[in-house]
Amino acid sequence: MSGIANSDCKPESVEATPTDSQQTGKEEAIIIVDDVRRDPHIEYHFTGAEIVRDIVVGLSDGLTVPFALTAGLASLGNSRFVVLAGMAEVVAGSIAMGLGGYLAGRSELEHYESEYEREKKEVQDVPDREEDEICELFEPYGLDRQSLEPLLDRLKANPVKWVEFMMKYELNLERPDASRTWISALTIGGSYFLGGLVPLVPYMVVANSYTALYISCASTLFVLLVFGYVKGRVMGVKSPLRSAVEMTLVGGIASAVAFGIATAMPHP
Repeated sequence: MSGIANSDCKPESVEATPTDSQQTGKEEAIIIVDDVRRDPHIEYHFTGAEIVRDIVVGLSDGLTVPFALTAGLASLGNSRFVVLAGMAEVVAGSIAMGLGGYLAGRSELEHYESEYEREKKEVQDVPDREEDEICELFEPYGLDRQSLEPLLDRLKANPVKWVEFMMKYELNLERPDASRTWISALTIGGSYFLGGLVPLVPYMVVANSYTALYISCASTLFVLLVFGYVKGRVMGVKSPLRSAVEMTLVGGIASAVAFGIATAMPHP
């Protein structure tokens, strides 16, 4: 009977404890996560410099040229005439700037393709000379031909990569993105159009062209200041305020010169 009574007793619960290997693995995982969180060397690089460049080109021209035109026409005392002439210039200017951006992108792409074919032919016809050029590229860094033999062997085994290597490191040419032509055209043209509206809007809402001229001057300088600051922040420059002042001064001087030329011209 005692044996039966003992069989009815519930077994004692045994608490599972992690093995040494499991505990060590867990501690290593925690250390790795903590190291990642505490790692201060996280590189952030701005990769939209080309778009910012296109915006700067389009917006600065859009602020300067229409301002000079409208300021010169303001002396006629007719805001409606200023608006009509200004809108015509803004639309035509944005189309011309967009086409210029497109043609510039196409020219860059065609230049790369031409140099690529030339470099491809040189790799096929005079590989020894191309090897010497690679050695010359790395010579200032203290690398002789013997230390570069593994690299040369890998490149000779892959002629396509060899040509791309020479394009990038010998000619400093990156393959342009074919879609950049249209992106650049739309960015420059659109920026020019938006920039051209800034000095033009005051003439749309103020009947007195002289009063509108003062508002146009103030709004143009203000937009130059704000855009210069935003550009500096986006590009990560040390002093965005300096970038703002610089753009305001450059745009203001360009606008003043254009305005002076426009007003010096004989009026009908």
